[in-house]
Amino acid sequence: MRIAVIQMSPGADKTQNIAQARALIARAAAAQPLDLVALPEMWSCLGGTRAQKFAQGEILPQPGEAGGAAYEFLREMAMTQGLHVHGGSIGELADGKLYNTTIVFSPAGHEIARYRKIHLFDTTTPDGQGYRESATYGAGEAVVTCNIAGQRVGLAICYDLRFPELFLALRRAGAELIILPAAFTLQTGKDHWEVLLRARAIETQCWIAAPACCGTHTEADGEPRHTYGHALIADPWGHVVAKASDGPGWAAASLDLDFLARVRANMPVLAHRRLA
Repeated sequence: MRIAVIQMSPGADKTQNIAQARALIARAAAAQPLDLVALPEMWSCLGGTRAQKFAQGEILPQPGEAGGAAYEFLREMAMTQGLHVHGGSIGELADGKLYNTTIVFSPAGHEIARYRKIHLFDTTTPDGQGYRESATYGAGEAVVTCNIAGQRVGLAICYDLRFPELFLALRRAGAELIILPAAFTLQTGKDHWEVLLRARAIETQCWIAAPACCGTHTEADGEPRHTYGHALIADPWGHVVAKASDGPGWAAASLDLDFLARVRANMPVLAHRRLA
């Protein structure tokens, strides 16, 4: 399987964000044959006011029915490019709440997975900026995997990265690749992003693909917020095999599943586990 993780610099304007995502996916697909492309977290609306976030959110349809602008864009990209599209995450409106939700489409344009972010980012970063995702978003509950090009793929989003028990659950569910779209803050990203991704790859013996937001967006109070970027792909031994440079772009790699099998056979850590 050959995959590309997209790195975007989105803001609160969905139309502009869709145009940016369209161009990056097209360029990545034109550069090499791909089986899967993955977008970052909240690429359709990053920053802005709470009202803007709700206005840009979408009620997700039943699979097979027509959806909103971001939903239909993702489906269109899957069909026109002839590949699987992991939609990073977008704002999902449901039950009067907003959820941070991943959607995955097959090359035929069929929705094959939907995952709501479980762990919400309520914290203060070292520069003193406060983040309270729970003030805007509801939390998901389900551990989700899907089949992409014959491989079992686990789904996670951003702050989920800090909770290894979720990644263990994905490995136990059969995951060989885990995709984690993110909008990691600059302050946390420079110290924790790569080391945590490599750790999750080593612990689960999975390939890890992490599309990312980069650049600066503006929050409701006009405060600029900076995202770290550095979208990357890590192998099951914890080596980073591809990484995006600064600015919008992508990183691509072929996943060697024979290598994954050897890593697991030579060090069967799942069979050796003695604690839950």
